[in-house]
Order: sequence, then structure tokens, then C-alpha cells
Amino acid sequence: MEILTDAAALALYTTDASNYRHVPHGVVLPRTVDDIVAAVAAARDRDLPVIARGGGTSVAGNACGPGLVIDTSRHLGGVLSLDPDTRLARVLPGTVLDDLQAVAAPHGLRFGPDPSTHSRCTLGGMIGNNACGSHSVAWGRTVDVVHALEVLLYDGTRLRVGPDEPTEGRIFDELRALVRDNLALLRRELSTFPRRVSGYGLEHLLPENGFDVAKALVGSEGTCVTILEATVSLAELPKRRVLAVLGFPSDIAAADAVPSILPWSPLTVEGVDAELVAMLPGRAGDLPPGGAWLFVELAGDDPAARARSLAASLDLTGFAILDDPAAQRRLWRIREEGAGLATRLADGSEAWPGWEDAAVPPERLGAYLREFKELMRAHGRRSVVYGHYGEGCLHLRLDFDLLSSSGVADFRRFLEEAADLVAAHGGSLSGEHGDGQARSELLSRMYSPEMLDVFARFKAIFDPAGRMNPGILVAPRPIDADLRVRPTSKSFEDSVFLGYPEDRGSFGQAMRRCVGVGKCRNTSGGGVMCPSYRATREEQHSTRGRAHLLAEMINGEVIKDGWRSAEVHDALDLCLSCKGCLSDCPVDVDMATYKAEFLHQHYRRRLRPASHYSMGWLPLWLRLSALAPRLANLVGRSRFAGLVKRLGGIAPERALPSFAPSPFTSSRADLRRRASGERRVVLWPDSFNNYLTPSVLDAAHEVLTAAGYDVVLPDRGVCCGLTWVSTGQLGVARRVLDRTLSVLAPYLEDGYEVAGLEPSCTALFRGDLPALMPGDARVELLASRTFTFAELLERAPIPFAALDVDAITQVHCHQHAVLGFGADESALAAAGVRNTTLDSGCCGLAGNFGFERGHYDVSKAVAEDRMLPAIRAAGPDTVVVSDGFSCRTQIAQESGRTPVHLAELLRRALP
Repeated sequence: MEILTDAAALALYTTDASNYRHVPHGVVLPRTVDDIVAAVAAARDRDLPVIARGGGTSVAGNACGPGLVIDTSRHLGGVLSLDPDTRLARVLPGTVLDDLQAVAAPHGLRFGPDPSTHSRCTLGGMIGNNACGSHSVAWGRTVDVVHALEVLLYDGTRLRVGPDEPTEGRIFDELRALVRDNLALLRRELSTFPRRVSGYGLEHLLPENGFDVAKALVGSEGTCVTILEATVSLAELPKRRVLAVLGFPSDIAAADAVPSILPWSPLTVEGVDAELVAMLPGRAGDLPPGGAWLFVELAGDDPAARARSLAASLDLTGFAILDDPAAQRRLWRIREEGAGLATRLADGSEAWPGWEDAAVPPERLGAYLREFKELMRAHGRRSVVYGHYGEGCLHLRLDFDLLSSSGVADFRRFLEEAADLVAAHGGSLSGEHGDGQARSELLSRMYSPEMLDVFARFKAIFDPAGRMNPGILVAPRPIDADLRVRPTSKSFEDSVFLGYPEDRGSFGQAMRRCVGVGKCRNTSGGGVMCPSYRATREEQHSTRGRAHLLAEMINGEVIKDGWRSAEVHDALDLCLSCKGCLSDCPVDVDMATYKAEFLHQHYRRRLRPASHYSMGWLPLWLRLSALAPRLANLVGRSRFAGLVKRLGGIAPERALPSFAPSPFTSSRADLRRRASGERRVVLWPDSFNNYLTPSVLDAAHEVLTAAGYDVVLPDRGVCCGLTWVSTGQLGVARRVLDRTLSVLAPYLEDGYEVAGLEPSCTALFRGDLPALMPGDARVELLASRTFTFAELLERAPIPFAALDVDAITQVHCHQHAVLGFGADESALAAAGVRNTTLDSGCCGLAGNFGFERGHYDVSKAVAEDRMLPAIRAAGPDTVVVSDGFSCRTQIAQESGRTPVHLAELLRRALP
């Protein structure tokens, strides 16, 4: 069992994915069920509250509080058993939903409820919140599939509850008395509306429902018991299914259509509006015409025919029927990332949860949405709309002003009026996220005082001391207290170096991007984010963890040293600056940029690590090495190499790179001229290829010339400054870039384009320059004129000779995040290359990261996550392609394969 009380751990657990913030007394990471028992006993001895936590994705403030936080997600996960015949599985509370699905799938089974956080939410958390997800219209809520539970009370009592378990003893006697005393009230107020998640599920204790204590505890949000183990039932996977995408003029029209769709027994009826779709560039082309869409999944012997019949029965603006899993996944990404995407509106305004989870009976959805939009207009609020339309559950994030006292007061008024509106439509304040601090105070607007007294009595049966997640559901905290959003001090804002153009120039607003949805905690599946978390499984090494620590640094209560914080430094130390979060995080958190800012501030007027001088100033050392490359190589291979590494802060496990006999800029000095052709291009001589692998630049020159480009080199030395950026030496980087822009300006003004061979340099020009040099007119011009090698070929195709080879390609992280890879795939196909683009994440070397002392083990673990196994699995004749110098170095050093740049491969196909 790990017990954490240090400032970093407390800061990491101050919040979840909600608006609320509480500093815990300590954090426990149990390794066994007995550790949970011991942790609760320790809390009891100290009269501390207990807050159970899974993946920390709770949106209502259910998983943060001023007590002992017990996080089961780190060590206490796993499927204990699965019986395909009974379709029952036993799981530990920290089991990630996708891990259970992976075990169930070979048996043709699945866990029915599937919230959008399925890749990181835990079964314990789902049971606590009564999570539902997109398929609940067919396969039910978590409560519908929980068969039995083993639970722990605050007083140390362990119970097994479920249909096959004994029901003798004080707990059960008091529960029977509670039901007996309130039969009429329970039957009257606890409706059978499927998405009634608010309050306690006491309807499951009614005689007609079998007095099911396990189900009654589902959705109790850790206020009664701690889950030790769960037995859950699984659903059978349909053999055939299709996704019908139905277009409507508006979200209200889509809501009105829901009652006509439900008789078709759909597996899902999910809704998104045009504003949400607009936040994912390029996705609108996958959708039929409309201002809002319903994603309706149908199964059966001929689901496509059923889908066409359904579409014909509705008044649509258009429809599409998808049976290709890849096409379906592209569209599901829009819906699944809604919780993150909706945190920023189209104009960059911030939007917040708080009223993101209300549900009404589906037949009332259209009427409710009309009135809710009138309420938003009355308060001057805006939001995108998405959610589980099939069960009347809408997810909205509104542009509340949580930074001013008047804004917070309006936040309260809005929530009170919205609660009254939902109650008037017979709905539930929560449809799946639970009440938490966000809605518990509002339960009095949904339930009678008598019902609230019954809820309090129910909690007291299990937790008479009131120490289980206090302030939630019973004796609630105010909805407008403990808000985590606070203004950033002017002194802090004035100290930052970078411009943050996407956040209105505010470092504080940039830090508020992370709302805790936790996609960076994925440990399976594709994408790049977050390689260090996948390697360590430590919260502080996730994008979310680092963002929370930076936010707490600004706050100053737990992290007290500001830019000098050792806690933030340690968390950022294993950030690879891969920029995977920039593209894979639904709210575009850019931790590489934040790390650069932090390192700049942290080491201002201080001695830096040796690696910042060796690798941060690498372009200078490369230029000096070119004066005597043979001598430099001799030293790198001699017994003095260890000393060089030690002095330079370089990992002893790393082989030093070999220097080329002559830089490309020297051997091809003839290219330092003015171009005369119509297609004029400046070949960017990045330091890595220029001094270490000039054959790449040579191949690119040859191929671009064959494509009709007149290729030149800059007439003076240039550098993109990337190594200074990545080590936080931003003042030097800006001076280097200012000089580079001065060199390039005449070419750009004369219509030249810039060809980038190294993805990290190209991505810096296309993405980072506005933050580094805000307000510089040359920056926009360079960004608009910079292209990848493949993009230039796409504009001037070559009739390549077919190579007839197989290849696998490792995509550089910065290319994945900023540039895209479609043009590269087209170029490979045009050259007759049977290419497989690996979805293998980061290579692990990531510029200077993998070369720095102390990083080798993590660098190797990142590579072993997906990339190296994929390369080893490839045939010996398969060409390994990678444009990034770091990627090629890692592959060569760790796999023994010799990768090539795209330009080198395409040169073989020149006619």
C-alpha cells in the first residue's frame, strides 16, 4: 500500500473532472482489498472522512473531498473470473472498463454500460455514479447489470450483498424497517424513469423489486460503503449492426424525433449538434447535411435494411448508413470527446459543467430542450448540445463566469431555475454522472422533505458517523462553494514569456483547459498521448496530472514555490514534449509548450542541468563538430565517450551519434542562390539532417527537382531554435528565430515555399511560432509557406516507378499532432509501396528526452509499448520508414533495423 501525504500528491488529488476543489488529508493507493480495509481503519482512528476514487473522471465533484482519498485505479484492478455460461464476471473496483471488455469480447460478451470515458473509468467509479453510456437504451445502466457486491462500512464491517447472499443482521433489519415505514412515499416519488440517477436508488428495496441491497447501493457515490469487489452481468454482442446517422435541421428537431425512433429497438440514440462537430476539423465531411444529428445503432439479421426503413419514416435533412467499423469510430469520436470539446466554445470562451447531466423522459425531451434554451437566453448563456437522446439525457457545458462574484451568483440562480425546469418535466437532475457537489443541494427541488429525510436515514444505516464522502447527497455542500476556478494573479500573468494566442494571451486560461476528463490516462488503444503515463501509470506523469500541478502552482495553496516548484519540475521531467496531447487531448492541452514556459521560468538566472547546455545548444555544437567531424567521431567511439556523456548530462546507455564527413550546406553550397523556376522552394537545412544525415537532404533535393521545383538553400545559416525551446531557453530561441526570419523574409516575400524534412522543425514553424513571437508579421507568412516534403509532392506529382516493396512507417509525434500524415501515405502509394502506418505512439527518444541522463528506462519503455514490438513483427524485407531523426535513432539503437526517411525511399522510385 502506498500512502502519500506530500504536496505533489495532495495537489494531484484536489479535484476530479468537476468544478470543485478540496485539498485531501492524504492519498492511499491500495494494492490489495486488505489494504482498503486497513486504510479505512486508519481513517477511522483519525476521524477522517473517506473518499473513494477510481479514474478521477467524475464530473460532479463526487471523487474529491477533504479526507483520505483511496485511489483504486493504480494497483487494484483486474477481472478475477468470467463465466461465459452464466455471463457473470467478478472484478476488482479499480478495473478499467475497457480491460473488462477485452476479457469479455472473445466470448462474444460485453459489459453493457459504456460511458465515453470507457478507456480509463473504473468499475468502482461506475458503480458509485451509476454510469450509463451510449448503449444504456438497450443494455441498461450500471445498476441494471450489478449482480452482487462486496462492500466495506466505515466501522470496518464487511458485507456481501446480492440476490444469493444472506440478509440477516442489523443493516438488513434497519433497511426493511426503512422500507416498511415509507412504502407509499418510495413508490410515489422514486419513478421508474430509467435515467433517474439523482438521490439514492431505494426503489430497489421495495418488495416488488426483491429487496436488492446491492442495486440500492449503486449510485450512492461512496457516501455509504467502499466497494471491494463486484459481480456484474454481461450482455451478448450482436452479430451484425450498423450505424445510421440521421440529419435534422436542429437539435430540437432531433429531440422531437426520439419517440418515433425508440420503437425500432435501437442499441443507441446519441445526439450531437453542428457546433460540437465544428470543434473537430474535418469531421463534418463524414456527416450527412444537417444542423444536428442522431447516431442510431441498429442490430438484427439485416440491420442496414432496418436503418433505411427507419430513415424513410422520418423527416430528415439527410442520412448515412455506416457498416465499416473505421468509419463508425471516426464519427463516435465526435460524441465520445464531447465532454472535452465542449469546454471551449467556437470563439474560445470557456464553458463549464454544473448542468451537464440532466435527464427527462424521452417523450418530454423536445419540450424540455425548447424551454431550456429559453432559460439560457434569459441568462445570456451559451452551450453546445449533445448526449443520450434516446433516454432523454443531455450533456451541456455552459459559459458560466466563475471568476467573478457576480458570475458565481448567476451560476447559482441558473442552476436553481434549471433544476425547477427539470422537475417540472418529471426528470432527474442527474442522468448518469451522479449528484456530487454539483447537484446535491438541488435535490430539494426534485424531492419532498420527507424523501430527503429517508435518504438521510438510509445513509445513516451504513454510515452513522457521516464520514463517507460527506457533503454529497445528504447534508450537502453549497453548489457555489469550493470552486476550483480562480483568477490568475496579474503578477503571474505578467511574468510569462510565451504568447498563448489560443487562450487570449493568458497562461491561467491555458491552465484551465484541462478539466480532468482523463483521456491521457489511456493505457490501450491508439494515439500518442500520453507516453510517459503509459510507461509509468503514475498520475503525476499524465497530461492531466501535470496540468493539475501547474494549476495548483498558480493557486499557491498546496504548491507554494511558484515557478521554483520542485513538485512541478519533477512531474514535467518525464514529459517527452511529444505534443501528443495537442492533438489527442479533446481540449488541446499543449504540455510541451507549458513545459518550455516552466523550464524558462524555473531556471531563470540559475544554473541549468548539463543537458540543457549540451543538447539545448546542439546546433552550435554540431556546427563546431563540422570543423573536424572525424575527430568528433573518434572521441565519440573512444574511452573518452563516457566522460563526454557524463559532462553533457547524457544517458550512459546511449550511443553518441556519428557526424557526417561534410554538412549538406557545405557540400551543396551551389544551392545558395536565387531560384528562377515557377516552383521555387527553400530546402530547410535542419541541424539534424544537415550535420548527421545529409543523405536525407540530398534525396529530398533530387526528388523535389524531379517534381519540377527549383530548390535552393538559404544564403546564410539558419535554425528553427527547437532545441532551445524544448529545454526552456526561450530567450535564446526567440533571438535565433528572429535571425532566421530575417534570413527567410526575402524568400517568403518573393513567393518561395519552405520544404521541411524534419517534422519537429516543420511543426514549430506551422504551430509554435505565434506563441514564441506574438505580433510578428513574418510568423504568419512563414507558417503559411511551410510544407512537408510529402505535401509539396502532392502539389506536383511525379510518375514514380513502382517500387513493389512492403513498408511500415513510424509517424513522428509532432507530425501526428500538427502536420498530418495523409500526404505521406499518398506519396508512398504513388511509388508502389505497400505501406502500413503504425499507430504506435511516441518512439520514446523525443529529441533530447531519451538522451538525457535518468530518462533511458522510460524512453525504452515508451518504445516497447507499441513501436518496437511492431517493428520486430515486420518481415526482414519490410522497409522501416520514419521522417524524424529521433525516431530513426531510437529504432536503430533499440531494434537493429536501419530506418529510412521518406525522401530516401522515394528517390529509389524516380523514373
